[in-house]
Amino acid sequence: MRLLRGGALAPEDTRRILSWVAENDEAAIRVWQPPRQVVFGRLDATEPGYETAVERAASHGFETLERRVGGRAVAYTGRTVAFARYEPIDDARRGIGGRYEALSEDVARALDAVGVDARPGEPQDSFCPGEHSLQDGGKLVGLAQRVTEGAAVTAGVLVLDGHEAIGRVLADVYDALAVPFDPDSVGSVQRSGGDVDAVLPTLETALARGTSPSVLHLRQI
Repeated sequence: MRLLRGGALAPEDTRRILSWVAENDEAAIRVWQPPRQVVFGRLDATEPGYETAVERAASHGFETLERRVGGRAVAYTGRTVAFARYEPIDDARRGIGGRYEALSEDVARALDAVGVDARPGEPQDSFCPGEHSLQDGGKLVGLAQRVTEGAAVTAGVLVLDGHEAIGRVLADVYDALAVPFDPDSVGSVQRSGGDVDAVLPTLETALARGTSPSVLHLRQI
């Protein structure tokens, strides 16, 4: 298994990593903190209020991006954690549920280790609602998956701190999109009383299943 290091990911980087994983038949993990931005989903871009939502995000000092997959807007403060596990696969039609379950359990184990009792599910009217989430009073983690020929990536967002700032910007954004959202539904490791400073290394260890993966820089792929 490889631990990926490097700067912010662009869509083409994800494609390159998936191709590398498939070609080398080797899993990889990555944990990083994207810059301050709101990332809109494909569903958001079809809404009449999308342009207004983009303007509102900018008014809060957030850059905006659009991802090619479904789902709703997610906000990163610059400290919000993104993570991903890339795995080689033989059949794109199988294993989706198992990968979601395994990643959810590993992330929950990491949160438990830093003092957060996260459990599956999410509060009502939370950001980027989906079946695969973790909560502790508020939503802490949301997961998504992408499958290609030969490789799959199961990834997610973990709110470290700054839940109030995320709630404020998404309240305006979701209002423009006419999507229900409760700012108080945003949780964080800090809000749950967890050890914020221990999250990144603990999460890396959990995603690597306790192994010590060798480091691979993105520029080498």
